[in-house]
Order: sequence, then C-alpha cells, then structure tokens
Amino acid sequence: MPILTTAERDDFLAEPGVLMRVAVVREDGSPLVTPIWFLHEDGAIYFTPRENSEWFRCLRSDPRVALCIDEQPLPYRKVIAEGRAELVHDVGEDDQWRDLYRRIAGRYVPAQAAEDYIQNTIDQPRGLFRLRLADAVVKSWRMPLEGEAPEGIWHQRYYKPDTKFSR
Repeated sequence: MPILTTAERDDFLAEPGVLMRVAVVREDGSPLVTPIWFLHEDGAIYFTPRENSEWFRCLRSDPRVALCIDEQPLPYRKVIAEGRAELVHDVGEDDQWRDLYRRIAGRYVPAQAAEDYIQNTIDQPRGLFRLRLADAVVKSWRMPLEGEAPEGIWHQRYYKPDTKFSR
C-alpha cells in the first residue's frame, strides 16, 4: 500500500471528526485501548484524559503508547504512531491549556457545543499529553488512488515467495 507523504499525513490528521484510539499498558502488562478526540499541531498529537480515567493512571505509571488514527471510507488512510507520551500539563493546570482543549473539542462538534461541553466538564480535571511524531515510530498507508497500480499493494512480507505479486 502506498505510504502517506508527510503532507498527506498532516492533511489527514487535520480532518475534523476522525477519532484516535490510544493504547496504553496496564500495571499487569495487559493492553487498554480507548477511542478519544485528539489534535495534531506542531508536529505532535495532543490528547487529554480525565483525572479519574484508567488510561490516565496507566500513562502515569508507563508512558508507552500506540496511537491508531484511521478512516472507514476509501482510501482507508491510516496512521499508527508508537512512542512515549509526554505529560505536558498535569491535573490542576487545565486553565493554562483550555484554548487548546477548545481546538480539540471543536474538531468534533460545532463551536457552541464544544464550549458547552468544556463548561459542563470544567470541574473534571484533565491532564494534557502529547506524542511528538519526530520522536515516535510512525507508519502510514492508504489504498491506491485512481491511476495508481492496484497490484501488489501490500507489503512484501505478506506475500508468499513465488506467488503472483511477490517480487
């Protein structure tokens, strides 16, 4: 499958309404995946758990994350990023980054609904994390677009040797 160019990746990550799934590691080593809102800005993915969420507790004890951002309609763009999340603002510092949270919420609901949501949950402290893409292992791909060869689109490791699309 074709890899997204940096511009294609950034355009995709800026599209409103696309959810992200964040995977974290529980204390017992088991995975926890949560679908959440996010914001891609300044070469980083920003996301914010509430103080009492399980995945916030997981990140406090182990900052390793895997992020999956994908779409259901063609061309099935996907971005996977793995790395260590950085706690940018801890609980109690919400006022320092509230405008960034408005931008996050505004990607998913109209401006007034985003503001209503913020005001209705303002007493629920959050932390702000980010994963800098330059510090992460990032993979991306999409289905071929019109005019691109549709044959042999999967990574070569998926093809058995000496079969139709193996090289």
